[in-house]
Amino acid sequence: MDGEFFECVEADVWRGETLALRDFSLTLRHGESVAVLGPNGAGKSSLLKLLTGELRPAAGGRGRCRLFGEELWDIEEIRHRIGVVMPEEVARFEPEEVVEDAVLSSLRGAYGLAWRMRFSRVERQRAAEAMEVMGVADLARREFGRLSSGQQRRILIARALVHDPEVLVLDEPSTALDFAAAAQLTATLRGLVRAGRDLVWVTHHPGEIPPEVERVVLLKDGGVFADGPKRRTINAGRLEGLYGVKLGVRWSAGWCEVRA
Repeated sequence: MDGEFFECVEADVWRGETLALRDFSLTLRHGESVAVLGPNGAGKSSLLKLLTGELRPAAGGRGRCRLFGEELWDIEEIRHRIGVVMPEEVARFEPEEVVEDAVLSSLRGAYGLAWRMRFSRVERQRAAEAMEVMGVADLARREFGRLSSGQQRRILIARALVHDPEVLVLDEPSTALDFAAAAQLTATLRGLVRAGRDLVWVTHHPGEIPPEVERVVLLKDGGVFADGPKRRTINAGRLEGLYGVKLGVRWSAGWCEVRA
């Protein structure tokens, strides 16, 4: 698969009375994985809502935004074509929810209560395969609330993968994970990229961006501050302009280390 799945050109996007994205232009393509980096208030969450169809550009403006080539879209279709994983989803499950049911319920656009629903053999097989990819197949009959934060995060990603989405969007995937859990999750996600999965990786921290992600988009004040190959985009000058503090950047084996 090739071509653009997201194209935004000179769009203004409002959230209530706040202009969240101003004159915003960005194109994301199949066949690449991208990291989106920026401080709080930069526009990352608004971009996520554009990607999921929850926000649209201001009507009557000169700008436009297309998802999969369409300016008008069915939000349910978009949710199957773009898998979005956000840390706050963990709180939407009852502690006693069984892991397999937590994954299966995604096929009905729900969070849990899968015991009330009927699923075909094919659907159950899809859930099993998604859990296998994320390394949580052995947890299928465990209760969600008894798992570690790292295991719960893997199950959220399995819920997204069960639809076999064209793009996987990860919002701060390592948030609140300890070092070991974050490292394990990152290793699995690197495997997804190497297997050809398109990822959009939203983060605050340049050091989280794995070597397989070659393109970086920097957001600031509701616009694109920089966009391009990782090593050219993440440098001391750009990060100082982004965060307002002097930072040092060092590279090792495709990883970026940033220090004050």
